[in-house]
Amino acid sequence: MNLSLEQRITRVEDRQAIQLLTATYCFSIDDRDLDTVGALFTDDGHFGSHDGAMSARGREAIVEQFRSRFSLLGTSNHVAHNQLIHLDSETRAHGLVSSHAEVWRMERTMLCALRYTDQYEKVGDEWRFAERLLSFMYYVPIEEYASAMGRLDRNRAGPTPMAADWPEGRPTWTEYRPAYLNKA
Repeated sequence: MNLSLEQRITRVEDRQAIQLLTATYCFSIDDRDLDTVGALFTDDGHFGSHDGAMSARGREAIVEQFRSRFSLLGTSNHVAHNQLIHLDSETRAHGLVSSHAEVWRMERTMLCALRYTDQYEKVGDEWRFAERLLSFMYYVPIEEYASAMGRLDRNRAGPTPMAADWPEGRPTWTEYRPAYLNKA
């Protein structure tokens, strides 16, 4: 792939713009800045969760979904970590973002390890989320964190504990896990 210097610079700028999009999302969620949250998505964007508990299409629906979610939460602190960005074309990209969050929910502090599977679209000169799918490695009360890592029911955001979305569901983990269990 022989790209011109201009094309290479554009790719670097596009990656930086997508990273800025992700950072802006974290700050906007924590600040409850719903106008900004809505503006981060394409007009027909989708935000959902792996377990199906959340699914909204279109900016207004996404904002209303977050408004409803925020009614259950107190303060929060979302931090994005590693981000894989694959530029598919000049206007389309996809990626994976690892994150952590501290949240006040159900009258207690909870810790979350999250992943976002993203589809990005460039609208004019701005990159936006075309789709954002949330999944959890854990969502646990802080006092249960130490014991939760050894269990499958690490999603305790609701009244009934549920299985975590990953890593157990990943094909490579499935291949690895039998060997791991044999060593236990």
